[in-house]
Amino acid sequence: MSSPLWQLEPATAAKHLLYQHYFDAWWPILLQPNGRNGRSWPKVTLLDAFAGPGRYEGGEDGSPVFALRRLLEHTAVSRMGLSPGRVQLVFIERQRNRYEHLLAELTRQFGPLDQLPVRVVVRHGEAGPDSERILTEVGAWGNPILGVFDSWGSVNVPLELMHRIAGNPASEVITTFGPNWFSRREDLNADLLDVVFGGRGHWESAAREERSEEKWRAWLASYREALQRAGFGYRLQFQVVPRTGKPLYLVFGTGHKKGVEVMKAAMWKVDRSSGLSFKDPRCRGGVPMGQQSFFESDAIDPELLALVEQRLKNGGTTLEQLGQWLLLETSQWRASDAAKALKELKDNGRIVLPPGRLNRSSPVSLRQ
Repeated sequence: MSSPLWQLEPATAAKHLLYQHYFDAWWPILLQPNGRNGRSWPKVTLLDAFAGPGRYEGGEDGSPVFALRRLLEHTAVSRMGLSPGRVQLVFIERQRNRYEHLLAELTRQFGPLDQLPVRVVVRHGEAGPDSERILTEVGAWGNPILGVFDSWGSVNVPLELMHRIAGNPASEVITTFGPNWFSRREDLNADLLDVVFGGRGHWESAAREERSEEKWRAWLASYREALQRAGFGYRLQFQVVPRTGKPLYLVFGTGHKKGVEVMKAAMWKVDRSSGLSFKDPRCRGGVPMGQQSFFESDAIDPELLALVEQRLKNGGTTLEQLGQWLLLETSQWRASDAAKALKELKDNGRIVLPPGRLNRSSPVSLRQ
């Protein structure tokens, strides 16, 4: 029997860094008392629907292991009220040998799972057909769910499941597409894609895209639109580009601006000095984030400038509106990045600003 382990790809390692920072922020937001009434959620569920074996060939931790460890060792753990009835991590793995390895790996690293201060559920099953049933069995509905659908190959999660998660309180999803997903459309299963995207008319235009560099953009945009139809008010789409190896692609869906802010804060905490970058699908040129020259100078990232110019071509705006657009509609940029982009574009003679100090309501337009 072949080994259930495989080599950790550079893009996966980069993605794991993002997840770790996001999980670090997600847990305390939902579990610590907050607001004037001091309330927090009575139950929170993390679902890892493509869990894998828990370890890679080189000994690196898989996502179930680091997700559980970072929760149990979180700096705010004493304030999060952990208990098996309140916090649960659900891991689903399709291949039997990987499922068995995952269960053994979690037990090896953390001891008997039924003695932990959180509930750990490890199931042998498929993400698409089984996630909704398993979430029902563990009593997840009615409270926050973070669904991580992190496949390397086939994305088979029904849009109906995404719709149900979107309608669940304070719930979010992360879906990834592996580097080869967009280039293997000759063997696509049209019926399955109908289930994932919500019908033939929602993905056929992406399937017809022949330009290799545009395929991932077309499919990612189609899936982002699918999550919108599912009910996620805010969606981020981006390409994760490691220094070496092939990139992968990620779409994040949430119903709250806070979720967007937390995801982007996680992205900016990732050390990019090794060449890692996050690329917006709408940016087709410029130097990607992560190049050492960016950190060694005061230069503004070309992607940020290109995206702001694209937005201004659609009409004038204000500093505040531009900041919200960057936050909610671009892959990595924050509201605070609007002012520095406008300053750079002004210095380059590309935009028109009113005289005086720039403020939130200052009108901004492209120079004709």
